[in-house]
Amino acid sequence: MLELITYFLFLTPIYVYIGYPVLLFTLQLFIHRKHQIDNNFTPQVTLIVSCFNEANVIQAKINNCLEIDYPQQNIEYIFVSDGSTDGTDEIIKSNKNIRIIRQEGRLGKTSGLNLAIPKCSSDFIVFSDANAMYKPDAIKKLVRHFSDSKTGYVVGAAIYTDGNQNSAAKSENSYWQYEIALKTWESKLHSVVGGDGAIYAIRKKLYTKLDAKDINDFVNPLQIIAKGYRGIFDAEAICHEETAGDFAKEARRKERIVNRSFRGLMKVHQVLNPFNTGFFSLQILSHKLLRWLIPVFLVGIAIVTIIHAYRGDSFFQSLYFLEMFFLWLAVAGFIKHKRDHSSPILFIPYYFLMVNFYSLLGILKALSGNIQVTWSSPREKSIQQGISTMGKILSAIFIILPFILFLDIITQ
Repeated sequence: MLELITYFLFLTPIYVYIGYPVLLFTLQLFIHRKHQIDNNFTPQVTLIVSCFNEANVIQAKINNCLEIDYPQQNIEYIFVSDGSTDGTDEIIKSNKNIRIIRQEGRLGKTSGLNLAIPKCSSDFIVFSDANAMYKPDAIKKLVRHFSDSKTGYVVGAAIYTDGNQNSAAKSENSYWQYEIALKTWESKLHSVVGGDGAIYAIRKKLYTKLDAKDINDFVNPLQIIAKGYRGIFDAEAICHEETAGDFAKEARRKERIVNRSFRGLMKVHQVLNPFNTGFFSLQILSHKLLRWLIPVFLVGIAIVTIIHAYRGDSFFQSLYFLEMFFLWLAVAGFIKHKRDHSSPILFIPYYFLMVNFYSLLGILKALSGNIQVTWSSPREKSIQQGISTMGKILSAIFIILPFILFLDIITQ
């Protein structure tokens, strides 16, 4: 039984990070579902921009909207302000081409969309964030896929403009390039898993009013899949945005996304049934659910490694010290994470453990019913304190524990 558990714990993460991408890559070489594209398809479209206290970037976003290459008579712009207090609304109101819908009470992005979508005059909705700057042809690239009646949503590619500025940005940028590859292959085989709040579009008729706790760019695409439609990823529909900027902000962002997405998947759990959604059920299981549960497998791997090492298994004794070495690198990455540039050997282990640590927190909060409805940039000091606590715990455990176990093993 212990051996079976050991194999399961080790093979699952290998499948999630390596096996699943290899499976997608191989299958998409031989299987490509038919999909119609009409580059001349330019229906009535509404671009909805969600914002909260975005005075620093909102004028740039307005200018970006007005530079979009799309028939102006076929596009309307709606900015949804979630109770902004920094002058964002006044900047929006100063432009007559932009329609503003203000939501009082700081109710969250999803509630704002519930308020705005019934007021849209178009059959197709494009969702965006205030800091996401679209390439001029981005909307054309998105909506051309809706010429196919089976397409329910289309997701574009958010490209980071600061991907090489610091270690945190490099980590997130590397991870996102990996994600883009998965999205491309998933789209060819069935559907891209989930949307992207910065750039994705849907058929208006497929929008179901969401609960305020739902994360709209994940739950609504799942609902669309459950209705029998497809989700397409278009790497040519591009917007540019910045990364969170440092490990602390990125950690909290991951926690928030997993917290709300885990709840969302449990709400639309029918997509996990292969009899309902076919190959997509494997995609959502592999790309999302198992990925979120990786920290549980990591803890299990640490436990079974220690058990086997204590039993005198030389392979697991060697593996144990390799795991400790990885954790030491992560601790070094934590110590140097505030530097703009450090070696990938350090910041990748730290980024990996940090993301999984906060993913676990997100799941635990979701299971306890604690869902983050609203989001704003927390005070930098409080975030850094949270990361510092995690780093200190890691440092204490993974510097002292190896020497204790080493002494025990060599004296057996």
